[in-house]
Amino acid sequence: MAIDYESLGKRIANARKQTGITQEALGEQLNMTRKHISVIETAINRPSLDTLVDIANALNVSADDLLVDSLTHSASTADSEIHRLLLDCNTTEQEILLGRNSDFLTEIERLNQNVVYKLTDGVYSFTGNTTAFVEIEDGVNEHGLAVGLTSVYPNQCKPGFNAGMIVRYLLEKCKNVSEAVSCLYQLPIASAQTLTLADAMGTITVIECNAEQIKVEKTLNNNLSFVCATNTFHFPEMIGYNNDKIDNWFAEERYQTLYSAFNRKNGGFNLPFAEKLLSGDYGFLCQYDRSTGKDTVWSVIYDMKRHKIYRSEGNPGRHKFKEDTRFQF
Repeated sequence: MAIDYESLGKRIANARKQTGITQEALGEQLNMTRKHISVIETAINRPSLDTLVDIANALNVSADDLLVDSLTHSASTADSEIHRLLLDCNTTEQEILLGRNSDFLTEIERLNQNVVYKLTDGVYSFTGNTTAFVEIEDGVNEHGLAVGLTSVYPNQCKPGFNAGMIVRYLLEKCKNVSEAVSCLYQLPIASAQTLTLADAMGTITVIECNAEQIKVEKTLNNNLSFVCATNTFHFPEMIGYNNDKIDNWFAEERYQTLYSAFNRKNGGFNLPFAEKLLSGDYGFLCQYDRSTGKDTVWSVIYDMKRHKIYRSEGNPGRHKFKEDTRFQF
């Protein structure tokens, strides 16, 4: 059975209008932004099961009323299918790895830091890597949620969270990918970026977002066991936001290296494969001319299945990966 998200969104919109409340007012009731309500009603985003229940309760309708176009069996069968489809990604019995190269300016690489934040007061502890101290560009938290960032040159900015602060916020506030995706829709976003996420349950996804839109790619949708991202948008809805006039550090070439390597490997991804891929063994990824002031300044692999972290302090083509045992998740 497939959920008809377009019909679901229309029924939510109709129920809201019949109740006489605006998207903004409904969002306030549910602690969501108006944009989050809008993308649900227009089927741009698929609501989680919890969100759907909250919407039904707020509009004083049953979930069956909203899902009537999709129901062919009992409500319990529908709920099971919704839960399967809306957990945001697939679960795989293969390795669960999130790897990331950080390409940046060599002039300030001495300022790069790996940090461990042991936090209290309702936020989660995490470890991560950064070029700017308080923000985080990749990391994993105590619950096993890993997030990696690639910045995209923005065509416009709005008040809100900037790239590295989004990563830090998700690590501090979310236990898994599903929570992180839901949380992201409630944040005001200032910058343009891709976010790659993985958790210990095997959920993996990549998100392309800016101040205008949020698009989520799930491995469940494309029957692939991997996602990849570089410093440019690839989703059809987001390509128009790319700025082809700026230097994006060979973003498309790096993307093609990643995609081709994953396709040729066709599963069986493991730690040695990840190390070789990030080190440039399968094509251009980190082979910068350091004399130009550019280089890969660190590389990291988060092994979600074994709860291990491996990091190369510098360009992985020249510096070996070593296990970091300081942070347990």
